[in-house]
Amino acid sequence: MPQTVLTPAIREQIARLGKADIMVGIPSFKNAATIGYVVRAAQAGLVQYFPDLHPVVVNSDAASPDGTGRVVVETEPPGYIEQILLVRPTNKLERVSLTYPEIDGVGGKGAALRTIFEIAAALEVEALVVVDSDLRSIVPEWIELLAGPILKGGYDFVAPLYARYKYDGTITNTVTYPLTRALYGHRIRQPIGGDFGVSGDLVKHYLTLDDWTDDVSKFGIDIWMTTSALAGGFAVCQTRLGAKVHDPKDPGSDLGPMFRQVVGTILRLAVLHSKQWLPIRGSHDVPAYGFERIIDPPPLEVNTLRLLSEFHAGSLTLADTWRRMLAPATAEPVLELAAEAGHLADVARTRLGLGGDVASNAATTLEMADAVAAFNFSDDLWARVVYDLVLAARDPQPSLETLVAALVPIYFGRVGSFIIENRHVTTDQAEDRVERQAREFELLKPYLVQRWNEAEA
Repeated sequence: MPQTVLTPAIREQIARLGKADIMVGIPSFKNAATIGYVVRAAQAGLVQYFPDLHPVVVNSDAASPDGTGRVVVETEPPGYIEQILLVRPTNKLERVSLTYPEIDGVGGKGAALRTIFEIAAALEVEALVVVDSDLRSIVPEWIELLAGPILKGGYDFVAPLYARYKYDGTITNTVTYPLTRALYGHRIRQPIGGDFGVSGDLVKHYLTLDDWTDDVSKFGIDIWMTTSALAGGFAVCQTRLGAKVHDPKDPGSDLGPMFRQVVGTILRLAVLHSKQWLPIRGSHDVPAYGFERIIDPPPLEVNTLRLLSEFHAGSLTLADTWRRMLAPATAEPVLELAAEAGHLADVARTRLGLGGDVASNAATTLEMADAVAAFNFSDDLWARVVYDLVLAARDPQPSLETLVAALVPIYFGRVGSFIIENRHVTTDQAEDRVERQAREFELLKPYLVQRWNEAEA
């Protein structure tokens, strides 16, 4: 990891705080509308569940122009929390809002968390809780659920376990969950969930690593945290947080940059940690903490026709790249599927009266998915695509960034197929399909291992 770039002003704030037992870190950028609620919930959780510990809340902000930092500072003081909870903590609850320094000129969620890690290490905290700043579903109990396994159970890394709508979390469902599970043998359902608990020992470990990249400074940070904990042999568990309600994102229009940063990071780490995952066969459950909740997460509309159209459009310009990064037995079926996706999307737009506008939301997710019901991107083919990318990441030609960018349209095709397949089922039933796909990744791991060993030889 790069050397510390904490400013003198931040170091002065750390010195003023002295030491702390537990810390809540909140990275942010232009979240003035939601961060006040997140801070109130964090404060209440610290007071209610850990009244005898010395707590601190740190907001690491990207110089938001909307006054995000000011909202944190002006949020109701701890005395208000004590009155509504009828709990008097032993120690004063400290709050800090600061502008984090970029890392080698790159800012983002990871750079914000880098500052949070350094502050947590300097304060010698036993447990660090990280929560997103756009949460609408956080409650005080989340602080106990994320810190409790560390302080009471001796775990080092606590991943979130959410109830999510069947179309939400597409990067998780298609890449990070099945690949992390197959490579490292741990069934961590939300390896890029955004909300984590981290022990003081693991924070210090993070700060010793030298595999920090520009992608990790952005959205690659979550999978970097999870993978580094697994590869380092730290004790991991999950915690049931219920439904996660935050700013929704349509995978066809909002998730392209995030996909490139997350997948680029997981592929680089797969190459770096190959000695750890090559011997692993199968997977095992990860302990889950907290009470199971029966919650219906909020629905999400997805433009299925746009996903299929982007898949087809990608094949017209990226066919040569796809053939270089995928095995022939993988590339040709993918190209055939892309042609089929373009044809079905054209017919569906005509049938639904949408013309040539791929961005139109005039039809519902269900109407669009019904109109292209014949399209199917199989679990087997998708697993081979991802494994071929792991192999290509060993010595990427062209660059890994180029290969991951070329993967985005194929990912759109896979997500479109998932939405079509699950259009008439419940979220629980769709979860069974996610598990089916993860098992396919495990069954095909010998394909990856054999080709990896051949390349090594």
